[in-house]
Amino acid sequence: MPAVLGLNFHHDTSAALIVDGRLHAAEEERWSGIKHHRQNPWKAVFTAPAQALAWCLEAAGISPYDIDAVWVPSMRPTPPAGVWLSTERDELAAGLPEPLGSRLQLMSHHTAHVLSGYLLSGLEHAAGLVIDAGGSTLGSDFGPGRERITGYDLTSNRIDRVYQATPTVLPGPRRVHSSLGHFYRNLAARIIPPGDEAEGSMMALAAFGDPSRYGDDVQQLLHLGADGAVHIASPFGSADTTTPLRIGDRTWTARSAADASFGERADLAAAVQEAFSRAVIHVARHLRRITEAPGLVFSGGCALNSHLNGRLAQEAGFDTLFVAPAPHDAGTALGAALYGWHYQLRQPRLPVPVDAAWGPHPGPIPTSAIPAGYRLMTGLEGRLFPAVADLLAGHHVVGWVQGGMEFGPRALGHRSILAHPGRTQTRERLNAIKQRAAYRPFAPAVLAEHAREWFVTEGDPFMNRVARVRHCRAPQVGAIVHHDGTTRLQMVAEQHSGLRPLLEEFHRRTGLPILLNTSFNTKSAPILMRAEQAVRAAADLGLDAVAINDSLLVSDKLPTR
Repeated sequence: MPAVLGLNFHHDTSAALIVDGRLHAAEEERWSGIKHHRQNPWKAVFTAPAQALAWCLEAAGISPYDIDAVWVPSMRPTPPAGVWLSTERDELAAGLPEPLGSRLQLMSHHTAHVLSGYLLSGLEHAAGLVIDAGGSTLGSDFGPGRERITGYDLTSNRIDRVYQATPTVLPGPRRVHSSLGHFYRNLAARIIPPGDEAEGSMMALAAFGDPSRYGDDVQQLLHLGADGAVHIASPFGSADTTTPLRIGDRTWTARSAADASFGERADLAAAVQEAFSRAVIHVARHLRRITEAPGLVFSGGCALNSHLNGRLAQEAGFDTLFVAPAPHDAGTALGAALYGWHYQLRQPRLPVPVDAAWGPHPGPIPTSAIPAGYRLMTGLEGRLFPAVADLLAGHHVVGWVQGGMEFGPRALGHRSILAHPGRTQTRERLNAIKQRAAYRPFAPAVLAEHAREWFVTEGDPFMNRVARVRHCRAPQVGAIVHHDGTTRLQMVAEQHSGLRPLLEEFHRRTGLPILLNTSFNTKSAPILMRAEQAVRAAADLGLDAVAINDSLLVSDKLPTR
């Protein structure tokens, strides 16, 4: 019974366990309630994912003594060149139960990122690209320093690191923390006022802007050179958001973000999004030239930029693009486990997933905790899908808690809030419910076989790229069409157990193979995990109903049927 464990101790702390070809994976934030499990933003190495690890072992029915290998992505900060690696290993091992600590092995942070995509992609030969705020000193094959932009030539037998760049900072000396990830975050902090998630909000805001207004100014901050080189003006490729940035008639800092008008902020967001996208495509084109691979695998925090992903493959010259199901740091635990499984234990690659429901089931609803204003309907086996489809067809907003919890930052139909996609008022209601900026869009889940009828370009199963909505269809799905005519699309395959039957029922009733799908969580909290959390959140958010397992909690404001 081969078994391999991957653990991420950094922010987005997580555990992934593969036993006999079955994957169990979860993020520690779902237990701690701290989003990204980032307890101290200045601390580089965090505690072990104790509760996620314990759940993985329990779900697999094994003990730590049954595990053959433990792999952990390194994330030790400077000084560079591996000085701290032995110390890092000892510190991490000390936080694990025996015998896991004695079996712990470190691997490159970026290699774990790229393998979390490549080994699930089904591609034989692929170029791999990882771009994030920063990686580990184990990725210093091409010189001293930490990983920032890394390119790979990947096959089932080889992992070749063929490109690595730390974006230089001009003018002045190279800054250790310069990266494209920091560049996007740095500018987002100057554009998005406190209270909204900066990077995601900026990506949404960019759709309302004119990139040409500030395009020349932003291009002065980000220069592209030969062979995929990237140069970032100092200090805007770092975490320093206090140094004033003069663009147009305004000085932009994190403290003054709220002072600019909506139009100014939208125009600058659009210019930054365009410059950032051009830089990533520039690097990807270089990778295409040097690897001659037909497909690209993209991972790292920058791969969460779904607008970039919507244009990356075509503009970089690749036939296909596979974005890792969980491209953020939690996914490095998955990549580490997959590395041990395939390259160390020589086990066959896992099948290409159509879902990421690798976590805990919700458990039963505690009947003693039914909130005032709601009634519980139980024993709906065989009737739950029609009942919920009727509610959604009537434009009610429904929480949906079914099966294993998703791994990663997107709700994929297991811990979701669902709604009819047809009314723009629904988008307004949901943004108010979730206390988000009014311009933030919502994503659709679509029956995969109907996607081409509604969307010009493709999505993926993990909601990692935007697609353009067919113009003739847009009026029918106004709640999920963003200002620029795009939407972040989830393709729901026949094998998707959590959402597929409900989508089919909704399609039969309305003729729409699409549901609005957003994460089931309250503001600044992680996506919820357990049934009791869903019951509380439904009341806190004012949802019309929530379906948990085969039971339905319905607001008393809805008529009894």
